[in-house]
Order: sequence, then structure tokens, then C-alpha cells
Amino acid sequence: MSTGHLLGHTTLRQRTTQATANVRLRGSLARAVHRLGAGRESAFETLGNGDELKVAARAIRADLLARLPEILERFADNVIALGGHVCWARDAAQANAYISSVAGRIDAKTIVKSKSMATEEIGLNEVLEAAGHKVVETDLGEWIIQLAGHTPSHIIAPAVHLDRYQCREIIQPEAPAGRQLDATPEELCAFARERLREEFLRADLGITGCNLGVAETGSMVLVTNEGNARLTTSLPRVHIAVMGMERIVDDWHQADLVLNLLARSATGQHLSAYTSVITGPRRPGEADGPDEFHVVILDNGRSELLGTEFQEMLNCIRCGACLNVCPVYRQIGGHAYGWVYSGPMGAVLTPLLAAHEDGASELANASTLCAACMDACPVGIPLQDMLLALRRRRAADAPLAERAAWKAWAATWSRPLTYRASLKSAALGGGAAKWADHLPGLSRWADGREALRPAKRSFTERWKAGEV
Repeated sequence: MSTGHLLGHTTLRQRTTQATANVRLRGSLARAVHRLGAGRESAFETLGNGDELKVAARAIRADLLARLPEILERFADNVIALGGHVCWARDAAQANAYISSVAGRIDAKTIVKSKSMATEEIGLNEVLEAAGHKVVETDLGEWIIQLAGHTPSHIIAPAVHLDRYQCREIIQPEAPAGRQLDATPEELCAFARERLREEFLRADLGITGCNLGVAETGSMVLVTNEGNARLTTSLPRVHIAVMGMERIVDDWHQADLVLNLLARSATGQHLSAYTSVITGPRRPGEADGPDEFHVVILDNGRSELLGTEFQEMLNCIRCGACLNVCPVYRQIGGHAYGWVYSGPMGAVLTPLLAAHEDGASELANASTLCAACMDACPVGIPLQDMLLALRRRRAADAPLAERAAWKAWAATWSRPLTYRASLKSAALGGGAAKWADHLPGLSRWADGREALRPAKRSFTERWKAGEV
């Protein structure tokens, strides 16, 4: 299904242990998510009816999913009518094969890419590079992590795990001999602009993601803050957009609502710096734009969610707001989740879209179930309910001894008499309590923790005796 970057040789516990021990990482995360989260709150305050818009957006998304095949067909028909090409990709392999065939046919030496989580999901860069194409990420954060050999740490700010000194170290080898870059954002951005313009000018193929497809006109909307998407779609003679099948709206009224919520939720802006609308290839008389325009409509497991308790996950507009408020993400960052999607949305999406990968199911445990993610979500996705559903699914496949132990515990603690008796038994143990180490399913939880021994006399007993 997906090719991705799951860290199958490490566990969630190992990755979180490594992340929480990295003081530099946690400092970078804290600064970034605080800024993004505060910006979102300020931006929504200017609306006055933010809650009403969230309710409206959720209703619109529900209607879209109910009519998804029809709306996608209309979008595809309009793209083709404009002179574009459409590929319906069932999975990552089909998407990569189609894009590779186009790149091979036009003999693309250099391929420039705008930021796209969908192409990260299918592992597109690796496929194209293996075929001999030079692939250059042109979003600043994506370019930095490409040079570093990292995967995105945040779906909006992919290099959020790095500070400016680390970024300078990564970018410095790209500078001409004898030129030393300063670790200032201004100089690093200026050099990146200078360096990447060379790639734009020589590129044969531009590849982007897609924030929204508008069925009414067959248009594609790209939202960026750097302008690199406009160069990616305007200068190369061929443009390919990879669109998750759920990234669709029916008309421009719906697009207007989603764009209002997307920018505010993602970066705290009323509107992103660059909101580009692409409607087909270059027409006669137009100065720029591609001669060929292709849209790859990606399924990759999404259609399997329709009609299930996880269907609302397809409402996600990839704003990253849930990451910024999540107490778990704020401590461990994106790489601990092991795949391209992180935070609460990643803890749900990864087990659903990459269920066959080792370690995918355990991500549902990377949550406190505090529901801050649902409150922040601009389309009201009940992420905590989905995380609980995924935990139930995983529990059903647990070893028999573990399931039997939990059933026994539930039966014991559901009755006052046996509940009090169990606490008395635990209280009678001497020394530091290690009772949790010996219970099926709790030994891993107890690793690194000291399970407290209950008091010999309960608060209720002391209350009745007049001691408190």
C-alpha cells in the first residue's frame, strides 16, 4: 500500500526515550509549537464566529465524503476538458509508476518539488532518484531535511526539530568554497533562495502536492508561504500534482471556507502568503505555466475508511493544529512517530494507512486522550474517539494471557468488596512495589516506572476514624 519511512527496527518506546532525552530537540519544539499555537488562537479570535465555521466545515466535509466518487469524477472530467491528464492511483506503486513514466518520457534531468506530504507518504523521491533523476525539494524546510537525510518532523514545518545553528551546519556544504554562512535566518534564507533559483531555471519537471481540488472548475489550489510552488508550477514544462483523493471540494464557496480555516489553523495567518490556483496547462497566449499538466489522484488506503468509524479522518485538511496542542507531540516531536504523519492525526492515520507495517498499531498509545486535538481541529475530527477505537482494535489482538489479566482486573475493580481487597493485598507487600512487573501486559508499562504501593489504611478508613 504505502512505501513510507516507518522505523520498523525500533519501537515507539525506544524512539520516545531518545527524543525526550534530547534537550536541544525539546527546546526547538517548544519554541515552534508555542508560536504556531498562539498564532492560531489570535487568528481565530478575529473571526468572531470561529466555532460556527468549524461546524459548517464539518458538515461540508461529511457531505463531500457521502458524494466523494461523484465529485472526484466531476473534478477529473474538468481537468481533462482543460487539456490535463488524470491518473487514478490505487496505491503508492501505481502513483510512483505513473510519475516515473512521465519523468522518463520527457527525460527529466532535474525535478523540482514543492512541499507535499502525499509524495512523502508514497516515498516518491527515492523512486525517482533510483531511476536516475535529480530531485530537489524547494520548500526551505523540506530542502534542509533533504540535505540532512531526515524525514519531516511536522506536517507544516518539516524542519521544526532543528535550530538555526544546526540548519547552518546542514546548508554550509552547499555554499561555494571559501564562503562561510552565518547562522542568521536572513542569510540562510537568502542563500537558499539563490541556490534554489538555479534548480528552478534548469528543471524539466515540477511536482507538487495539492491542498484542494475544486470540482466545479477542475482547478487545483496550492497554499504556501515561500512562493516556491509558483516557480515549481510555472517554469518547468511539465507539472504533476499528487492529490490525496479526499482533498476535494465541490465549489469555490466551500474552498473559501476551508482556506479561511486552513491558514488560521496552520500558521495563524488570515491567508497564507501565496494561495495559487492552477486551472489546466498553459493556454495559447499565456506567458508561463506548463505545457503538460497531470493530476495523480491517490487512494493508498483512503477508500477503505469510507463507511467505517474512521471515515471522518478523511476530513483532515493537514493544518497541523492538533500537533501544536498535543502534550505528547510537544515532548517527543515528529520522528518518534516513525512515519511521515505525526501528532494525533499521525497516531490515527499511520495505523490506518500503513497497518501492514511493524509498529504501526502501537502509535495509538502515543496520546493522553485529553481531547485538546479535537478542540483545535478546524473541522472537528473526534481524534480521541478514533485513538480509543484503535486501542480497542489492538487490544483484541493482544496475547491471551494479557487479555485474561485485564478481564480479571476489570472484574475485580468493578465491585467495591474485591476492589478494596485487592488494594489491601497490594498494601501488604513490603519494600518498593514491583507487583506490576509480574502482571501480564503491565511489565512493559512498569519498565522505567516505580509502581506505588497503596497505603495500608485507605483515606476512607482514616476519615471514618476521625484522623483526617
